[in-house]
Order: sequence, then C-alpha cells, then structure tokens
Amino acid sequence: MENRKKVIIAGGGFAGIQLARHLDPRRFEVLLLDRLNHHQFQPLFYQVATSQLEPSGISFPLRYIFRRYKNVRIRMTSVGSVNPGAGQLHTAIGDFDYDYLVLATGCSTNFFGNEEIARHAFTLKSTTDAIALRNHMLQTFERIISAGPAERKALMNVVIVGAGPTGVELAGAFAEIKKHILPKDYPDIDFTQFQILLVEGSPYTLQVMSEASRRESKKYLDRMGVKIYTNTLVEKYDGHIARLSNGEEVSTATLIWAAGVTGNLVGGLPPEAQAPGRRLKVDRTCLVQGTRNVYAVGDLAYMETPKYPKGHPQVANVAIHQARLLASNLKRREQGLAGLPFEYKDLGSMATIGRNKAVVDLPYLHLKGYPAWFIWMSLHLMLILSVKNKLIIFIQWTWAYITKNTSLRLILKRKEDI
Repeated sequence: MENRKKVIIAGGGFAGIQLARHLDPRRFEVLLLDRLNHHQFQPLFYQVATSQLEPSGISFPLRYIFRRYKNVRIRMTSVGSVNPGAGQLHTAIGDFDYDYLVLATGCSTNFFGNEEIARHAFTLKSTTDAIALRNHMLQTFERIISAGPAERKALMNVVIVGAGPTGVELAGAFAEIKKHILPKDYPDIDFTQFQILLVEGSPYTLQVMSEASRRESKKYLDRMGVKIYTNTLVEKYDGHIARLSNGEEVSTATLIWAAGVTGNLVGGLPPEAQAPGRRLKVDRTCLVQGTRNVYAVGDLAYMETPKYPKGHPQVANVAIHQARLLASNLKRREQGLAGLPFEYKDLGSMATIGRNKAVVDLPYLHLKGYPAWFIWMSLHLMLILSVKNKLIIFIQWTWAYITKNTSLRLILKRKEDI
C-alpha cells in the first residue's frame, strides 16, 4: 500500500472513468478530480434538451461508480495549473502531489472569438446546459400563446448552428416533437409556422461522415421540414436577430451553438505542447510533449499518427481506448518496460435523425433507416454505465416509440427565476 504510485486524473469523462477503472489497484493510488460530482453521458444531451430523457438517466455519481474501488479517491474541484518540475497540481481546494498526472479535461464550446454570440447562445456541453435549454424551450411554447405578432415570430424560430451529429440530432428531435407532441400540448398554436433552421459552414450536413450519410441525412431533414443552410455562417446574434453570412437576418429567441469545440487546457505546461484547437501534443503513449510524467487522453490529446496525421476524432471510442491502453502502459512503465503505441481502429460513425431514421458508416458497410437506427440505439445503451440506467432508458425509448410521446416536459427552475 505504501509503495503505490500516486496518479491524479483530472476529468471524470469517458477517458477519466475508464483509466481509473483499469489502473492496477496494487500499484496505483488514484485521485480523480472533477468540477462535477457525476459523469455525464454527452451523446444523449440532446434528448434531455428535447424532453425525451430525464437528466438522471444519463448522469452517474462518481462516488457511486467507484464505491467498490478501494484505491480511488474523489475530490470535487476545478483544476488551475500544473508544476511539472515539482510534480504538483494546483486546484481550487489545494495542491496535490503526483507521480503521474493524467489530463482528461475534455473540451468546451468554441465560439471562435465571437463574444456576442457566446453571451446569447445556448450550448449543449453539460447536463446543466441540456436542462437550461429544455426549460427555455418549454417556456417559449408557453409564451407563444399570449405573444404579439412580432414576439411570436421570434419565438417560432429555432436556429441550430453546426450540422455535425449534435446539430443534426437536435434538429431531428425538434422536428419530431413539432409533429407528434407539441400540437397536442398546445392546440392553440399553429405549429406549421414553427421553423427549425440548421446552419452549417461547410457544404454538407454530417461533413465528417460518408457521402451517402451526408446525402441521406439532408434528405431526412428536408422531409421533416428542417430548413438547411450550408456554406453559411452565423456572424452575429444579439439575443433577438441572427445575421447570416449570406446577408439574411433571422428573428429568433433561440440560437443553439453546436459548431465546434476547444480544449480545456491546464496552465503550466510547456508552450510547445499546445496543438491546434487548444489540445495537447502527445506521443503514441499519450505522454505530453516536453514532460516526463504528464499524460493527456481523450478529446484533449492531439496525437499524430500515419493514419491520423491531424489527430484523432474527438469521440468517446477514442477516449475509452486511449485510457485503457494508458492504464496498461503505466503498469509497464513501473515494470521497466516500454509503453505500447496507441493505434486507433475506427469502428465507424453514426448519427440519428429521428424515429427509424439514422445513418451508420461501418468500415465496409453503410446503413440507413431502421437498421441504422436500431444499431445506434443498441450501441448507446451499451455505453450507458449502469444496468439500472440502461433499463430506464430502454423503457423510456420503448414507450416513446409506441406512443410517440413522453411525459417529461417539466419546467424546473428556481423560484426567483420564474
């Protein structure tokens, strides 16, 4: 016990959880730090925001996850900076010594320097963001009933910026509740006037996926009534008017920014370690450039390989596999062995657009429609951490599929905010 090396893991996302679970408890004492007391399942934030799932279904208390791990301690704090020479991490609750530091702090929303948009736009990078968006949308529908013509026009437009998986899935979810749920809840509102606008700077929706997925996702969204702008940027948004790069101005009370991410860097690391997108340059064992015992995994890690010369995609599967290999490599390092190089095998990518509508790109196969939608659901259920939550989400999805409805449309706010 006394000879165990101290490993600090900063971040309780996919990478941090997997690393803490797989480190050898006989060799390593683990301190897991996070600003929140729970792990968040980011791929399903959009379902919380659109009242399809409860926040508790995709949130997992860290102390519950590690209740049987005697070598793991947890502290709720934010990370400030690191002193690599002294082997010390500075946090909001004090300084911690380490033998190995692993940064798994992930990414946050990238507004590309546009502070005005940052002040007024909604984001979807946390459970709190998802709840805030859900509350806002439900209150928006309540306001529409009594709003005057000018206000109603703004309330009836939802602008989603970014047509990657998050943006496409959000647009599809809003289109489905517009068709199946909202007219029943609000019979006094003409939802044929409710517009969902999806704005994308590149020529395609799902730009990072195959040509077939791009084409089919756009076809699905068109059929569902989503208005798509490609090769278009949102240049300004003051909370009332969104100005597009094509010169068009859209009156809207809701602009959701899903257009990019930037790394959550920690101060004190060598300047040469910083990579594009505020990520950290790491070698094939995830060791941060210019350090001897600081590692980075997941979205924060920028690793150039022959297959991925511009770094790996910032997805859960990369984070999980990097963390598992690092757990093995730290043990090898303690045994005096060389670390094994990370090699990512891309098992595919996917996105769901709505009920029975999804696209899946596998290494040698492309799927769409119901088969793709079923694969998407199955994979996401597998990634959910607890059996109880898997069951709850499965039941909610099954009920929603059968009834085309949910009963989760609750506005939950503090008394002073109502």
